[in-house]
Amino acid sequence: MSKSSAQYSQYAQHHPHDHGRAFQRRPALATATAIPLPATDDAYTIVHAGKQVRFGPVVFWIVVGTVVLLGLWSAATATYFAFRDDVLTRLIARQAEMQYAYEDRIAELRAKVDRTTSRQLLDQEQFDQKLDQIMKRQTALESRATALGAMPDVTGSIPRAAPQRGDSSQSTPKPSPISDTVIFVAPPDREARLESRAPTVAAPPTSQFAKNQGFDNVLVRLTTSLDQVERRQMAALSAVEEGMDSRMRRMRGVVSDLGLNLANLESAVPRSAMGGPFVPVKLTANAGPFEKQLYRINTTRAEMDRLNRTLALVPYRKPVIGEVEFTSGFGVRSDPFLGRPAMHTGLDFRAATGDPVRVTANGKVVSAGWSGGYGRMIEVDHGNGLSTRYGHLSEINVRVGETVKIGQVVGLVGSTGRSTGPHLHYETRIEGEAVDPQKFLRAGVRLSAG
Repeated sequence: MSKSSAQYSQYAQHHPHDHGRAFQRRPALATATAIPLPATDDAYTIVHAGKQVRFGPVVFWIVVGTVVLLGLWSAATATYFAFRDDVLTRLIARQAEMQYAYEDRIAELRAKVDRTTSRQLLDQEQFDQKLDQIMKRQTALESRATALGAMPDVTGSIPRAAPQRGDSSQSTPKPSPISDTVIFVAPPDREARLESRAPTVAAPPTSQFAKNQGFDNVLVRLTTSLDQVERRQMAALSAVEEGMDSRMRRMRGVVSDLGLNLANLESAVPRSAMGGPFVPVKLTANAGPFEKQLYRINTTRAEMDRLNRTLALVPYRKPVIGEVEFTSGFGVRSDPFLGRPAMHTGLDFRAATGDPVRVTANGKVVSAGWSGGYGRMIEVDHGNGLSTRYGHLSEINVRVGETVKIGQVVGLVGSTGRSTGPHLHYETRIEGEAVDPQKFLRAGVRLSAG
C-alpha cells in the first residue's frame, strides 16, 4: 500500500459521458512501467497483485475503526462465552447476598417492632394492674372512712375547719356531770380529720400510653395520697383506741376507789328490752391492721357501754347545776342550833329557793315526803346497797315507787325542816351507812376529765 497522486494512475481517465458505453479495454502496453509518483498526504493506496486502490483518510480510518471494533467485540464475545458461568454465578450470588441482607434487616426490624409492641403491652398491663390496685385501695379507704364516720369518738369523713380562737361554737363540749351516759370526747389535738374520697382516678387513653411517660408519676402521686389518707385513718383509730383504753382504766379505777364490787353493780343493772340471734364477731382471714384495730375498738366499746350502764347506778354527779359551793361538809361540825359538836351526814349545797334538784343516778324513789329534821325529803334507791337523799326541799315532784333517770328534776330547793336558810342537804349511803358524798363527786370529776 502506498500513497500517490491520482494523476499518475495507470488507468485511463473516464469521462463522465462514457457511462453507458461498452467498456473497451485498451491494449496493454508491451511493458508495464510503474512511474513513481510524488507522495502526498491526501490518500492511502493499497497495492495488491499489481493493483492499487486508493482510499481517502476518512474512509481509511472508518475501515480501521470498524476492524478494531469488530476485533474488540469478538474478544469480548469470546471472553463472555468463556467466563459467562462465573459472571452469572457471581451476579446470582450478589443478588442472593443482597436479598438475604434485606431479609435479615426486615426480620430485625420486625423483631424490634414485636419487642416494642410486647413492651408496650406489658407496660400497659402493668399500668392497668397498678391502676386497678389503686382503685381497690381507694374503695377500701372509702369504706374505712364510712366506718370511722359512724364512730362518735372520731371526726366524720368530712374534714372540719380548725376552731378559731374565741369561737365558742367550735369549742370542745365538756360532758355534763349530770347526764344519761358519760361520753368521752377526744381532745382537739387528737381529733382525726379524714377525707372520705381519694382523688378521682381517670384511666388515660391507651393510644397515648407509649407516648406519655408521666403516668408513673401520676400513679406515684395517687399512691402517696392514699398512703396519707390511710395514715390519718390509722392515727384516728389509734387515738380512739388509746382514749377508750384510758377511759376504761379510769372507770374501773373509780369503782375500785369507791370500794364497790363491779360484779355486784353489773348484776344490779336492770335489763332493757332487747334480743336477737347470737352472731359471734370474728375477723376474716385476710384482715389487715385497720380491720384488727377496728375489731379491738368495737370490742372495747361494747365493754365500755356495759360499764357506762353500770356506772349509771353510781351517784357521782352533782345534784345541782352551776358552780358547787358547800356551806357545810361531811363529818363532825358544830350544830347550827345547839352549838355543840354533831355529826353531819351529808353535804349542804348553797342554792336559792326554787332551784331544781336533780337525781344523781338511775334508781327508784323509796321515800318522798316529810321526814323530821330533813323537812321535805326524797330518798332514791340505786340498787346494790347505794342510795341518795335530798332534804330541806320546798317542793317534791316525784312519788314513791317511781323510776327516775339521771338528771331528772325530783324537787326544788327550800328551807324546810331543821334548816337555817335555803340550801340542799345531799347524802350518799352504802348499805344504809352515810359516806362522804365528795368521794363520789371527785370520782365524777375524774371520769369527766379528758
